[in-house]
Amino acid sequence: MSGNGARPETRISAWRPAVAGIAEVFHARFTDHAYPLHTHRTWDLMILDEGCVDFAVDRHRHGVTGADAVVLLPPGVPHDGRTVTPAGFRKRVLYLDDRVLPERLAGAAVGIPVHADVLLRRRLHQLHLALGSADGAFEAESRLAFVRERLLARLGAPVRTRTPGREAAPLAAALRELLDARLRGGVTLAEAGALLHAHPTHLIRCFRRAYGLPPHAYLTGRRVERARHLLLEGLRPAEVAAAVGFHDQAHLNRHFTRHVGVPPGRFAASSGARAIRWPGP
Repeated sequence: MSGNGARPETRISAWRPAVAGIAEVFHARFTDHAYPLHTHRTWDLMILDEGCVDFAVDRHRHGVTGADAVVLLPPGVPHDGRTVTPAGFRKRVLYLDDRVLPERLAGAAVGIPVHADVLLRRRLHQLHLALGSADGAFEAESRLAFVRERLLARLGAPVRTRTPGREAAPLAAALRELLDARLRGGVTLAEAGALLHAHPTHLIRCFRRAYGLPPHAYLTGRRVERARHLLLEGLRPAEVAAAVGFHDQAHLNRHFTRHVGVPPGRFAASSGARAIRWPGP
C-alpha cells in the first residue's frame, strides 16, 4: 500500500514450478488494469483474494466477488477482464496444460466459468501455499491431484474415485517403504502411482487412512527425524539440509522448528547437556 491514502500499487509474481501439468503460477494485485480480448493455450484457473472482477467469455459477461468463487477459463476461448472498483483486486492463477484437464472439456467449461465451490477454493489455496515453497513439489503434486479430481467432477467428466478397502494397508505400507528409500531425492506422485499400480488420489487416501496423515507430511517428518540424528552426530545444519532432502538450510530451519520447537542450530548445541536440571518442588 503506498502512502498518503493512494491506491495499492501493482504487484506481480510469476514462476514455473517443478510440478507436471502446471505451466505457470501467477499472483497479482491490480488496481486499474484491463485485459484485452485474448486466448490462452492453457486452462486459466483463478481464485480471487480481494476485490471484484468483471470478464467476458465467448461474448458473455460474468462477474466474480468474494472468497468462495473459482474461475476456470478454457483454452482457445476468447476472454477479457477488468477491475470493478477503485480498490482493484488481488488474484492467484494457475495455468494448467492438458495433463490436468483435456481440451475436449473446453466446451463444457465455457458455459460455467464461475464455480461457487468452497471445497475447490480451499484445495486451491492449499495448493498455492505448497507451490510457494521451494521444497513443496511433492505436496503440490498431491494437492493438484485432488484439485483435478474436483474440476473433472464440476465439468461432468468421469472421475475415478474409490473408498479405500482391504488394499489400503498394503498400498500404504508400500508407499511408506518407497518414501523411506527416497528420503533424500524424493519421489513424484506420478512415479509412486506407476510403481505401485494405483491412482494417485487413491494412493493418498489409502496412506491417510492407514497412518493418519498424507504422504507429503510423512516425508517431511521423516526428513526432520533424520536431521535430528545427523545434527547430534556433529554435522552442520547446511550439510544436514542437503543430506535429508530439504532445498536449503532455510527450509530445514522452518520445518525443523515447526516439528521440534527449536531451530536446528540450537538443537545441535544442546547435545552436550545430558539433562536439564529443573527446580525442585
